[in-house]
Amino acid sequence: MKSRHPADPKGLVAEAFRIDGIAPSECRTILLDWALSLPDGTTPRRAAAELLSLHEGRPADHPMMAILREATADPPAAGRRGGARARRRAE
Repeated sequence: MKSRHPADPKGLVAEAFRIDGIAPSECRTILLDWALSLPDGTTPRRAAAELLSLHEGRPADHPMMAILREATADPPAAGRRGGARARRRAE
């Protein structure tokens, strides 16, 4: 059995890189399974950054690279974005 990286305990991300013609939607599904399999206390964002570093030799246009970059990005700013008051016209 191969030794796996602690940031990819089930080897899911590594396996995604071996699948020819994998689609971005399939990579997202794999990343969700990967995130759910991380040990307690592991921050998915930090683990995704480790995997980006680990797989930096892979083609930059591979869909899993894009998904991992998204996973390490800052989340969008929280806050209200409209609501009923914003939809009403000024009278």
